[in-house]
Amino acid sequence: MTATAYTLAAVLDVFVLFIGARFLLQPHPAAAGYGVPARPAGDAAYLAVKGLRDAVSGVMGLALLAFAGAHAEAWFMLAVALVPLGDTAIVLRHGGTKAAAFGIHFATAVVVLAGAALLFAV
Repeated sequence: MTATAYTLAAVLDVFVLFIGARFLLQPHPAAAGYGVPARPAGDAAYLAVKGLRDAVSGVMGLALLAFAGAHAEAWFMLAVALVPLGDTAIVLRHGGTKAAAFGIHFATAVVVLAGAALLFAV
């Protein structure tokens, strides 16, 4: 179970880092993948802000996992699960599909919470 917990946490952290990098490098396709497309003539600064914050969250998770251990990473993941839960509400509120809201964001929150539970059990 320890290997599963650490692997899931590392994969989730790298995935968030990747999402952040995509918002920095390809902001409009990333926004469409998020579930709420951005206006072509606007929103660039906000997309960059999202990208930077996601990338830093991924790096923070990896740093906690590497240097502080499973328990610290579990608390981090428990707190970070609020992000995809909030993203679910944002997508629904701003005209995104229920499939994107629940299939991407809510499902992510569930996986993050499962990862946190596994790390707490280590």
